[in-house]
Amino acid sequence: MTRVLHIQKVSGISGSEAHLLSLLPLLRERGWDAEMIVLHQGEQGARDFVAAMRGRDVPTEAMRMRADVDPSVFARLARRRADVVHTHLVHADVHGLPAAALARVPARVSTKHGFNDFRSSRALALADRTVARLAHAQIAISAGLAGYLSDTEGFGADAFTVVHYGIEAGPEPPPPPREPRLAAVGRLIPIKGFDMLLRAFASARAEVPGLTLEIAGSGPLDAELRAAAPGGVTFLGHVAPAAPVLERAAVVVVPSRGEGFGMVALEAAERGRAAIVSDVGGLPEIVADGVTGAVVPPDDEEALAAAIVALVRDPDRVASYGAAARARAVGQFSAAAAVDGVESVYRRVLQSRSTAAAPSSTSKKSNGTR
Repeated sequence: MTRVLHIQKVSGISGSEAHLLSLLPLLRERGWDAEMIVLHQGEQGARDFVAAMRGRDVPTEAMRMRADVDPSVFARLARRRADVVHTHLVHADVHGLPAAALARVPARVSTKHGFNDFRSSRALALADRTVARLAHAQIAISAGLAGYLSDTEGFGADAFTVVHYGIEAGPEPPPPPREPRLAAVGRLIPIKGFDMLLRAFASARAEVPGLTLEIAGSGPLDAELRAAAPGGVTFLGHVAPAAPVLERAAVVVVPSRGEGFGMVALEAAERGRAAIVSDVGGLPEIVADGVTGAVVPPDDEEALAAAIVALVRDPDRVASYGAAARARAVGQFSAAAAVDGVESVYRRVLQSRSTAAAPSSTSKKSNGTR
């Protein structure tokens, strides 16, 4: 059985962590000996993730980091043996890829998951590209993210294989309400664009007086956003699972300024909800403009307000978009499809590495007979 070791630093459970909680159990079902190493700095979210992964019968080890760069973690990882090491996010790349190279792990894979402020730094971008050279294959979770990494950090246009996140199909969702209800789910941080959403919502509500918005999430901007919120907005705090919030809405809004994939948009689609999303990262790959929702320019509150008004005034179109979104999510973004993509990368790299090693082995045998 091929041993696959996944490594990621975890502080909470969000998009990449939810992806791993789906991916690793399915890899194990398909015969891969998949294990998880969780790098952490004592966060409760990391403990929750470890428990959730072990609850899915995935062997999981928690490895505490004393600093963002911890030589002791590198040393411990270098002692681990595997056929494939698969790193996720920058801390795992920095520690896991050099350690796996030192340990001569046959196949090394890295997945890029999101937009990060540090990538605009020339020095840090160079360091990221340098570490990335230790991987035999790199995955991006959307074509939009691959393009962003190419533009921002200088990766080659063909550096990444795109493997979208997947989602398990739940029971048939209830029909969307005909009332003009919006929902937004995410961390309350600047890149998620909730400040802009509140301004757009205020403009839209002036035209649709019954419009309401529920915001599910927590974060450092909580107090600031609550203070700026117009009437009709309800803050729910952190909600898990988010499905009930999505199902109460007619339309889900994802106003992000940057988004590697956009799992909320996919979760909304699986629940049969139309979505209005920013044209960034993976969001326009999930939402088909004019078919399952609307795609608007990022940070454009006028365009967002106009899209909100146009959709909530047309409940029949909202229902049509929601049904199409559900079919698209189940058909094109299944959890099985995500595993298929990752397996394909593993097999390609293992085959390539095996083929590359074969002439060397033959050459050594020939030299020994001379």
